[in-house]
Amino acid sequence: MQAGTVRAQNARVTDESWPELPLELWRETCATLHMWTQIVGKICLALTPRVNHFWNVTLLVTSRGLSTPALPYGGRTFNMTFDFLEHQLLTRCSDGASRNIPLSARSVAEFYRDTMRMLHELGIDVKIWTLPVEVPDPIRFELDTVHASYEAAYAHRFWQILLQASRVMQGFRAGFVGKCSPVHFFWGSFDLAVTRFSGRPAPERPGADPITREAYSHEVISHGFWPGSGATPYAAFYAYAAPEPAGFKDARVLPASAFYSPEVSEFILPYEKMRAEEDPAKALEGFMKTTYEAGARLAKWDRQSLERPASS
Repeated sequence: MQAGTVRAQNARVTDESWPELPLELWRETCATLHMWTQIVGKICLALTPRVNHFWNVTLLVTSRGLSTPALPYGGRTFNMTFDFLEHQLLTRCSDGASRNIPLSARSVAEFYRDTMRMLHELGIDVKIWTLPVEVPDPIRFELDTVHASYEAAYAHRFWQILLQASRVMQGFRAGFVGKCSPVHFFWGSFDLAVTRFSGRPAPERPGADPITREAYSHEVISHGFWPGSGATPYAAFYAYAAPEPAGFKDARVLPASAFYSPEVSEFILPYEKMRAEEDPAKALEGFMKTTYEAGARLAKWDRQSLERPASS
């Protein structure tokens, strides 16, 4: 795709803060981008010390796209950024060296080879486990010629939604003084999330894998956004409590378009319903606030010690 075409497509989607993102129109690009973020995420996993709940491996939303934290390698550090303005994967090192590869339609296998070659040219050689996680029928990166789509306009729209959602979620996060995750992007489940903790350990889930066991070792109420998958085949915001307290699924929450999905055991706010609200950001704030309050009240969290007073 020519640079001028990319800029023209971007220009068409910057007129509104919450652009349309029907999954059926970018499903193949979404699946390919998911695999690309897993490649970069596994590089992060290989090079960073483990943090509780695997927070060390998540990507952060930036004014350009999605980025790793600073990754240590020898005496240097580097970070990798999916730039959805220039549509490139950019690697910058602390010694000033940098390389990039274009984000364009090509297979996961080719993207994997190009990414590793880019790092090698920078003097960075890292081995990763190449089998994707949290997806059905995974294909090793080096063998994946199935996923090979990239439509720049839709990738840009996705990032634009992440950027706006992140701003609202950061404001929501600020009202909590207990343990709380960053607002960060999980490349395994391909969602933006922020999670509050009660401080109490949770019962271990029977048969849980190591990732699930670590993620839900303590009581949580979590909120996030995903582009759609599985039982929710459309872009949506979600909210859940784990363990789920009795009565949670029957709680009255805002806005009126939000509902409890028994298929995923979560409250769902369809993205299209939210963006149709007179004030979408306010609607999202209301969704997070009311679902949190329902979960915290029913699970008997110590809200007085966990929440920042409204006046402060």
